[in-house]
Amino acid sequence: MKKKNQLPRLTEKEAEIMQMFWERGELTVRQLLEGYDDPKPHVNTVATIVHILEEKGYVTHSDEPARRGAFVFRATVGPEAFRAPSLALLVRNYFKNSYASVVSALVEDEKISLDELKEIIDMVENKKEE
Repeated sequence: MKKKNQLPRLTEKEAEIMQMFWERGELTVRQLLEGYDDPKPHVNTVATIVHILEEKGYVTHSDEPARRGAFVFRATVGPEAFRAPSLALLVRNYFKNSYASVVSALVEDEKISLDELKEIIDMVENKKEE
């Protein structure tokens, strides 16, 4: 069920490109290509993904080419627009919709220390008091 004004989900490759926009700001397709390690994808592949992102509402471009005839693209949403639905999907699909299971897995895999967990609990308790 899709909520009103919710952006479509991103594929892994689309998310990778969005991360570049969020980290580096406005970019041309060639500049995006420079952000990849070798072997780099083909320029047409990157251009296609950027145009899909534009259709999905994640990026936009200027009306006039600015840099050597290339369009400059920029993100229209911040990472938080992607983060919340992605996290919810991850929790639903891999942790039986249990955020407690997520935290437990992080502790078990030693991705988060007990001190960090206590700090998170303190932050949550302080938010409740506000």
